[in-house]
Amino acid sequence: MIICPQCQHHEMDGAIFCSECGAQLIGAVPVDTHRIEGNEGALRQRPTAPSQPATPSLPKAWLSLHILDSGYILPLADREEFTLGRVVDGQPIMPDVDLTPHNAYAYGVSRLHAVLKLVGDEIVVMDLNSSNGTYVNGVRIPAQVETRLVHGDVIALGKLKIQVLFSRAKS
Repeated sequence: MIICPQCQHHEMDGAIFCSECGAQLIGAVPVDTHRIEGNEGALRQRPTAPSQPATPSLPKAWLSLHILDSGYILPLADREEFTLGRVVDGQPIMPDVDLTPHNAYAYGVSRLHAVLKLVGDEIVVMDLNSSNGTYVNGVRIPAQVETRLVHGDVIALGKLKIQVLFSRAKS
């Protein structure tokens, strides 16, 4: 069992991201290693392939959000629309993506700040009348207007900068 360093949520062994807050778990928990006892002579006789580092398999997602200040990557999948914001105790409506663990309040992220939508094979962002605005590549977008994004665009919710990593579904 892995315990998330951000929110203390318990995850199954092998999890890469916390399902509760999205925090990256790789490298957060030390891995115990053990010596395997056996016939060492037989192992030496086998030809060995050059050692290659294991690449962790990331969850498949059509959209991932890279929080630029912290380096966290939040994979999003299985839906066509995600609201972005922060959680406050007693809030009746919760955002789909809670940015609270990423210092959202200090950066000026509203409770329901923006929405990301998959429209056809494109992704759009729309500001939900947030207090501090939504920016795409440094340009403020008007509230309630869908703005097209491409892979690598940087959106800012208030001052929280997030790079959009977008992959079209392969047929």
